[in-house]
Amino acid sequence: MQKDIGTIIVFGATGTLGTYLVDELAHLGYRVVACARRNINNSNSRGPSIQLVSVDAVSRRGFEFLPKGGVRGVVQIAGAMPSRMSGYKPQTYIDVNITGTLNVLEYARSIRAPVHVYMQSHSDVAGFWNSGKPIPADATRSLNYKGDHAVYIISKNAAVDLTEHFHQEHGLRTVVLRLPTIYCYTPINQMFVNGEMRSIAYLLMIEHAMKSEPLEIWGNPNIRKDMVYVKDFNQIVVGAIESSSAQGVYNVGTGVGTSLDEQVKGIVEVFSPNGKPSPIVYRPEKPSQTGYIYDISKTHKDLGYTPKFPYLTSLRDMKIEMQGNRFADLEKADLSI
Repeated sequence: MQKDIGTIIVFGATGTLGTYLVDELAHLGYRVVACARRNINNSNSRGPSIQLVSVDAVSRRGFEFLPKGGVRGVVQIAGAMPSRMSGYKPQTYIDVNITGTLNVLEYARSIRAPVHVYMQSHSDVAGFWNSGKPIPADATRSLNYKGDHAVYIISKNAAVDLTEHFHQEHGLRTVVLRLPTIYCYTPINQMFVNGEMRSIAYLLMIEHAMKSEPLEIWGNPNIRKDMVYVKDFNQIVVGAIESSSAQGVYNVGTGVGTSLDEQVKGIVEVFSPNGKPSPIVYRPEKPSQTGYIYDISKTHKDLGYTPKFPYLTSLRDMKIEMQGNRFADLEKADLSI
């Protein structure tokens, strides 16, 4: 067993990203206090270094059971997001993403945590998508004020401003990670789109490929997207925790784009049975995907990050993860809000 190298508090520990991160932190030798508002009884502690605590960041219920000091870092993954919202409840974004973040920051300040790591949506730079140019970490905010995502990203931006306030007012080191979609295996294969349940496209494609069923490529097959694997995300979070000087906004990405054509052909290569590849059907009349690439030079310089999972490697690792059983608790989880 590895030596204990410190305690990390993770808010939002029972979701998909939280599950991967908690396991990785424990593997590295950290003691982890895994906090979640719900499904805490459905989550299996994966070792003696992981403590599960039921916490509601909005009401501060359960904060009394958290450490009062001696913490290496506080990581906040928890938040209300459209993909987990049944219907449309804008007040929930305000309560969870603003009030909840304020309470977590106040906790981190009160215990003199060396760093607070916050997850920002990349929708704050939506105006730079589809440009074909890498988006820098210090890009000016450019968001869409229309649609069901508007209040969500407004609340996330307010939370980011709160982190900067706590940095300037209280000296708390705050690292904000700008996240595009993080790809990984999860048994939760559905999400909400405009408040209605839909299948997650890439997981649905994997299911079809495993059965040698046709896969469709919609719109322009050459539009490129930054495809980030969950284990590279983990690497960035660990870098943020272990840095002594990182501060501000950092892009989570690979720095390169993978076209939709490459994405689908990769799924066929990795998941279709040998000798029985899924046929690919091009549907140019359908809407195209959104394209974006993120400049990771600041993430590399300050957090020591170099991507280890290019697209095909991530698919092969995803296939290995599908064969394990550590996600059984997620299958029973109700992650809607």
